[in-house]
Amino acid sequence: MSVQPGSATSRRRLTPSAVQALKGERPIVSLTAYTTPIARLLDPHVDFLLVGDSLGMVLYGMDSTLGVTLEMMIAHGQAVMRGTSAACVVVDMPFGSYQESREQAFRNAARILKETGCSAIKLEGGAEMAETVDFLSSRGIPVLGHVGLMPQLVNTTGGYRSLGRTEREAAKIRRDAKAIDDAGAFAIVVEGTVEPLAREITASLKAPTIGIGASPACDGQILVSDDMLGLFNDFKPRFVKHFANLAPQISAAAEAYADEVKARTFPGPEHTFTVKS
Repeated sequence: MSVQPGSATSRRRLTPSAVQALKGERPIVSLTAYTTPIARLLDPHVDFLLVGDSLGMVLYGMDSTLGVTLEMMIAHGQAVMRGTSAACVVVDMPFGSYQESREQAFRNAARILKETGCSAIKLEGGAEMAETVDFLSSRGIPVLGHVGLMPQLVNTTGGYRSLGRTEREAAKIRRDAKAIDDAGAFAIVVEGTVEPLAREITASLKAPTIGIGASPACDGQILVSDDMLGLFNDFKPRFVKHFANLAPQISAAAEAYADEVKARTFPGPEHTFTVKS
């Protein structure tokens, strides 16, 4: 019997094969994590945590994920591993670290696994990356695929928008998903893909699909944790639900702190150290 996320029962760290086996059993729960404290809080409640290259935008204020480096992914992967004991941890391969050749992909993926201790890597791409996915997975590197909207291709696909509205787009996403499934990915993220198509793809694949801006019929769901926590107020994508609204609370806390410092009411006697007479 599989242990539900958040169960008080202790569980061993989920493996990629255990995540894959959840298809048809129950929905798969996933979030992104980039730091040890947040990973520690999320760990009991999810099946896998993705150290996403979205950290470039979420943590570093980049306009896209393209500036993220392998060293950044490794550092944050190490941080997340320190904060987890139960969730399967997957680390994104950043732009330029795997597209050149399957050999380049293996070298960098092996480095990520060795230096972080994570269980799997994620890479974006469809049919053109199937040979690489097969090369990695057949050599002991579990791969989480990613089709549909692919942020690393934002400069060639016309920005961030939902895909699959035309038959040409839909046919490409179908081909991509099948190719990555056949290549041996243990699961596949389906991003920014219209509902009927994402539902159809989910039913057709052996691997579980993990939806983000896709269908409730996907085998699992993932959100950027900072979006889920309501840490941003400037823009809220349609597919995001704020399960908390922490941004105004953080701002209010900072304001209260500043007021007390200026008024010299913080720190008080209870916050300072004294020498006993």
